[in-house]
Amino acid sequence: MFSFLKKQKKPVLSYDRQKYKPAIRSSICTGEKVAGFKDKITGDFTEIMLLQNGRDLEEFKARYGIEEEVEIFY
Repeated sequence: MFSFLKKQKKPVLSYDRQKYKPAIRSSICTGEKVAGFKDKITGDFTEIMLLQNGRDLEEFKARYGIEEEVEIFY
């Protein structure tokens, strides 16, 4: 009936799995967590999204097709 109200699925975005690995940066002081990708060679971290709850992590993993465990670093 109201097809324009249906939530459309977002396409899975990709990243270079040989160059980057998924990671979560967690602040020791505030506990804030940010999901993103860490360069395997240089260790540089690229922020993608703020994680406010468990659903945000699941959304991040679904959006990028991540099935493996995500590394947490401080």
